[in-house]
Amino acid sequence: MCGVTAETTSLPPDFTSYAAVGDSFTEGVGDPGPDGAFVGWADRLAVLLADRQPEHAFRYANLAVRGKLLDQIVADQVPRARELSPDLVTFCAGGNDVIRPGTDPDDLAERFEKAVTALTSDVGTVMLTTGFDTRGVPVLKHLRGKVATYNGHVRAIADRYGCPVLDLWSLRSVQDRRAWDTDRLHLSAEGHTRVALRAAQILGLDVPADPEQEWPAQPPRTPLDGRRDDIQWAREYLVPWIGRRLRGVSSGDHVTAKRPDLLPL
Repeated sequence: MCGVTAETTSLPPDFTSYAAVGDSFTEGVGDPGPDGAFVGWADRLAVLLADRQPEHAFRYANLAVRGKLLDQIVADQVPRARELSPDLVTFCAGGNDVIRPGTDPDDLAERFEKAVTALTSDVGTVMLTTGFDTRGVPVLKHLRGKVATYNGHVRAIADRYGCPVLDLWSLRSVQDRRAWDTDRLHLSAEGHTRVALRAAQILGLDVPADPEQEWPAQPPRTPLDGRRDDIQWAREYLVPWIGRRLRGVSSGDHVTAKRPDLLPL
């Protein structure tokens, strides 16, 4: 069973190791570091956790790979996470399945729960993650009800196993366009930062900033500005994305986990 309730705790557990499991969201796509490698919310959460430990006492692994479906994550990453047996695992999976035509969120949730059962047998705390509210994503807003159904299952599974939940649907700050990268499918660096802060809050940590802090005011935009941006976005991102789907090509093909072992930060 997970060692933290689904609500924020007043006394955070003393995590000394953390493994992140998931897809592009957890890999950190959209948040490139100075060397060009992706950082992302999980790496940022790891830093917040490491800051509470003596130097080099905290170990972190990130097993996430972009484009992966639930069954691929369960087959490739979950066994490795169980083998590492860290104090904390964040498990975010199923998002790439939900956006595919014809997938059943109920069936998906049953497979998700089997993975949670496996993880909680070997890991101290397993944090589960819901999907984002897609109302502001042009190509995905029609899937809002499907995402909400899957999210309901994730919360119910968390209740059954006593797992904390990183509820991305309720994180209002990421509804701002500035929380998203130019592809409108992945978070920006600021978006990843806000998710990391919220995850730390859920685990009971004091955080250096409010993830729901209001965004600075922006100059007004005209409808023409919006249409121009939409056309450019469709040409640069939407058409290639659809093309990959039609060809059965994944952005994660030939990509390996960026941090497959528990190593000190």
